Amino acid sequence: MHTRLYRNGVLEKEGFPVDEVSDYVGDPDNVVWFDLCSPSPADLGVIGEELGLHELAVEDVLSDHQRPKVDVYDNHLFITVYGVHFDEGRLDPVEVNIFVTGNALVTVRENDHFDIGEVVRRWDDSARMAGHGVTFLLHGLLDYVVDSQFDLVQDLDSQAEALEEALFEDQVVYGRELQRTMYVLRKNTARLRKITMPMREVIGTLLRRDQELVADPVMAPYYEDVYDHVLRVTEWVESIRDMLANVRETRLAQQGFRLNEIMKRVTSWAAIIAVPTMITGFYGQNVPYPGSNQPWGFWLSSILVAVTSVALYTVFKRKDWL
Repeated sequence: MHTRLYRNGVLEKEGFPVDEVSDYVGDPDNVVWFDLCSPSPADLGVIGEELGLHELAVEDVLSDHQRPKVDVYDNHLFITVYGVHFDEGRLDPVEVNIFVTGNALVTVRENDHFDIGEVVRRWDDSARMAGHGVTFLLHGLLDYVVDSQFDLVQDLDSQAEALEEALFEDQVVYGRELQRTMYVLRKNTARLRKITMPMREVIGTLLRRDQELVADPVMAPYYEDVYDHVLRVTEWVESIRDMLANVRETRLAQQGFRLNEIMKRVTSWAAIIAVPTMITGFYGQNVPYPGSNQPWGFWLSSILVAVTSVALYTVFKRKDWL
C-alpha cells in the first residue's frame, strides 16, 4: 500500500492508512495519492464511496482487459493505461486504472509487475512541480507509462533489424530458432500495438481545453511532450509491423527459391541415374547385343555409362542445376 499527502505543493506525509484519505481530501490545499494493487471488490467499494466515484468506473476496474481510454464523469476522470512486462520473453501488459479527482489521484494496479516505485522516483525528481497538484502527479505516471512503451519499441526495432539480417545467414535461415523468434516478435509487436494505439486518444482527451480537471497552462507543454512520444511510439510500431511483414515475405520467397534449387538437383541426379539404368537394362535383355559374351562388350558398356554420366553432370553444372 502506497499513500502520499501533498499540501501546497510540499510532501507532508506518506505511508498513512487509506482510511485517513477522507480526512484529507476535504481540504482543497491538500493533494492525496494512494495506490492499490489487486484490490478486492469490497476495498474498491469503500474507496468509491469516500471519493464519490461513479459505479461504472468502479465496475470497469473489476473487468479485465479494458481498452486504454479516458472516461469523463461529473466529478472525476477514469483512465485506463497499460504498463509493459515480460513473462518468459513474451509481452504481458499490466493494466493500470487511474481515478482523477480535483485533489486526489488513485492508481489501481492489476498486479505488482508495474513498477510504481519508479513513478514515485519521478515525482521526487521533479518535486519543484508538485505545486501543480493532481496534474503533476498524473503527468509523472503517464510519462513513465509512455517512456516504458518507447523503450520497448526501440528494443523490438533492434530485434526486427537483427532478424532481417539473419535471413541471409545460411546456417540459420531455415532453422526452427529463427521461425520461433519471428513468431514471438510478431506476437509482442501486435500486443504492443493494442496498448499504444489508443494512447493517442487518451492523451489527446487530457489536452482538450475544456478538460477542467487537468487543465493547467504550465503543465500543458509537459502533456504535449508525452503526446509527442505517443505519436512516435505508434508510428514506430507500424514501421516494425511493415518490417516484419517484409521479413516474412522474404523468407517465403527464400523458401520457394530453395525448393526450386532442390527440385533442380533432384531432377538432375535422377537424369544421371536414369541413363546408366537404361543402358544396363538394355544390355540385360535376353537379346544379343554388341560385345555379348565378350570382354570388350563389358568395357564398352561401362565406358558408355561413365561418359554419359560425366557429360550430363557437366551440362547440368554449367546450367547451375547442380
